[in-house]
Amino acid sequence: MSDNRASRRAEEMSESQFERLLNNAARLAMVGVGLVVMLFVLQTAQVFLAPVTLAIVIGLMFGPVADRVEAWGVPPALSAAIVVLLLLGVIALGVTLFAVPLSEWVQRAPLIWEKLQGQLANFREPLESVGEFQSQLTSIFGSTTAVAVTVEDGSTVTSVALLAPAILAQMLIFLASLYFFVATREHIRISVLSLCVSRRMRWRTAHVFRDVERKVSRFLLSITFINLCVGCAVTLAMWAIGMPSPILWGALAAVLNYIPYVGQGVMILVLLAVGLGTQTSIEQILLPTLCYMGINFIEGQIATPHFIGRTMTLNPFIIFLSITFWLWAWGPVGGLVAVPTLLIATSVLSHAVPSKPMAPRRPVRRTRHMSEREELLANAAQVIKEQREDKEGDARRQERLEPPEGTAPTGIEPARQ
Repeated sequence: MSDNRASRRAEEMSESQFERLLNNAARLAMVGVGLVVMLFVLQTAQVFLAPVTLAIVIGLMFGPVADRVEAWGVPPALSAAIVVLLLLGVIALGVTLFAVPLSEWVQRAPLIWEKLQGQLANFREPLESVGEFQSQLTSIFGSTTAVAVTVEDGSTVTSVALLAPAILAQMLIFLASLYFFVATREHIRISVLSLCVSRRMRWRTAHVFRDVERKVSRFLLSITFINLCVGCAVTLAMWAIGMPSPILWGALAAVLNYIPYVGQGVMILVLLAVGLGTQTSIEQILLPTLCYMGINFIEGQIATPHFIGRTMTLNPFIIFLSITFWLWAWGPVGGLVAVPTLLIATSVLSHAVPSKPMAPRRPVRRTRHMSEREELLANAAQVIKEQREDKEGDARRQERLEPPEGTAPTGIEPARQ
């Protein structure tokens, strides 16, 4: 009798596991379909979504500025106009810093290119050896096809003329979205809160709005201050080593520093190319790059943790994935919104799916030779062990409460003899 009950329970358990597996597979399939649709929408609506998302991020950054202006009795419509004008002034200042030295480098571009070709001629022998190796592989494997590289001849002026209307339209969408978002952000918040049906949902949504604005604004303002310091430091370093147009390299370093990892790599490549095109000795070629790498090391290891705090420091791998994805989706605009959108997503998830800390009831006693990582892993293992013991105890209690087979009340009176 007990064997029959055990076999029936095993069958029910296997059926429940199969149903659970099907439910999980269906959910994963729905998530996959949703991701594919999201990628398609991001690519198709890039002209509209990219400037609007950038406007929301910049609006969150300038939100405290608009609040300070409105505290003086200025209406929201006028404070939003002040924010837009302030941003236009910053952009005009950046264009001014770039325009004059950049025009000088454009005039010197042919001479730099000739010198760069002369420097690259030193690598001709290694490249020729690679070509000989390729021909040897071709003869070994019997392939007669060769790699052909063709360069399409197109007019740069024509390309710029074709892109100008699209760029102008995106700029207008960005400025209009920024103005209306800053002017109506309180109305947006009240409208979203009015849609919440329960008090707990309204509480969580209000905290999401508060954390998103605080984190994004604090992050962007701190990063802006740090990038300005990096730009000034790079300018002084380039001036000290005799690099021409030091203001241009400082401004470029400040702008590219908004995109973690990718921006620093681009700046290193630019300085290497400029060094190869303007200098002769290997020390002079590498000196600007080494100065920039030193400044970037100090910024990444000292300045950023001090001003932003390690509590807002995200996983570098997640940051890299976010930057790669948004650069693939929207190009340079995606690189600017990658980290702020990641902060917004973490704020929303932290309130929508609150996580409980893994603290065991009986914490593991830390020994003298145990590191913090080993203590954390030991406590996590203790939590898993306690959860398994609790589950087994619940199963044993449930089994004790079940009556033996054939003794459960049926509600039918036995027949009298």
